[in-house]
Parts: sequence; structure tokens; C-alpha cells
Amino acid sequence: MKVLMINGSPRVGGNTSIALNEMLKVFEAEGVEAEIVQIGNKDIRGCIACGSCGKNGKCVFDDVVNELAVKFKEADGLVLASPVYYASANATLIACLDRLFHSAKFDKTMKVGASVVSARRGGLSATFDELNKYFTISGMPVASSQYWNSIHGREMGQASKDLEGLQTMRTLARNMTFLMKSIALGKEKYGLPEKEPWQPTSFIK
Repeated sequence: MKVLMINGSPRVGGNTSIALNEMLKVFEAEGVEAEIVQIGNKDIRGCIACGSCGKNGKCVFDDVVNELAVKFKEADGLVLASPVYYASANATLIACLDRLFHSAKFDKTMKVGASVVSARRGGLSATFDELNKYFTISGMPVASSQYWNSIHGREMGQASKDLEGLQTMRTLARNMTFLMKSIALGKEKYGLPEKEPWQPTSFIK
């Protein structure tokens, strides 16, 4: 089992990192290979809708997004984590995810997704919903925990005092591990769900 964890925070070692590291401990204990990649402090531009990825199988901007695509393809699960800015995820992370999910043309069906959000106080559920949409448009089951996958803290390191938030992260990692293993067994016995040919429609025709 492999999990790719994308940290959308620009702060190295911040509260978002605390949440992910709490999950990492569980993954390691469960024998899951997990890697954290911090992209919130990188220069990542948004998608320009050029269509190049449809021809070449990768984004025209050859940066960390194409590197993540290789790791994502090999992974059984994907964790997206972000601090909350104006009830939304970090814009750098969103630019990365828009390009990653659009340009990575491999089948993402039944890869397990989980979102993690951190904030001083509010905007957590809105950001949580925002990140989960990348999974639900891609046929990816969403892992849940004992509460919405959030942790609280304003200053660097304060999330380590949010005992319920830390427990939520550990529970999420255990549930995600169980779901990935269960899907692997199901794929081995039953295969992936049958897919119908895509039937795109337009609202102006």
C-alpha cells in the first residue's frame, strides 16, 4: 500500500504538518508506505486550458505537478491537506490540484482520497468540502474519521495541543488504511466496477 500526502501549506513544520505527521505515524505502524510532499511554498501557476495534456499525457508546465502525477499514479491513496484562507484552501494548492487532476489521464477509480484542513477557528468545513470535490469527480472513495478531518491552531505548533484533532487524524489514517486494503481485496476478487462510455452533454445545445 502506498499513500501520497500533499501539504498545501507554505509553512514548513506548521499546524498542517502536525496533522499529516500524526497520520504518518499510523500509516507506518500499519505497514503503509507514505510520503509527504510540501507544495504550498512552491511557485505553481494555474491551468491555462491549453489542451496540451490531452495530447502529451502531462502538463505543459513541467514542474512539481508532473512529478506528483507519477507518484499519484502509483499510490493507493491520496491525502490533500491545507490551511484555511478566507474559508478556502491555499491558492497554490488549488492551482496544483486543478492541473494535477486534469492532466493526469490515468484511471483514478477506487484510489482512496482524504482531505485534511487546519485553521485558527472557522472556514474548516468549507475548505474540507472544496478539497473533497477532486475525489468525487474522479471515482475515488472518500475516507472519513470520527469527525470532519480538521485540526485547530493559529501559531506554529498550536495544533499539537488539539487532542481531539490529533485523534481525528489517527482515526482517519486507520480508516483510510482499512478502506485501501479492503478495496485491494475487492479488486482482486471482483475487479473494478464496469464503466459505461462517457456521455457528455452541453447546456447550450
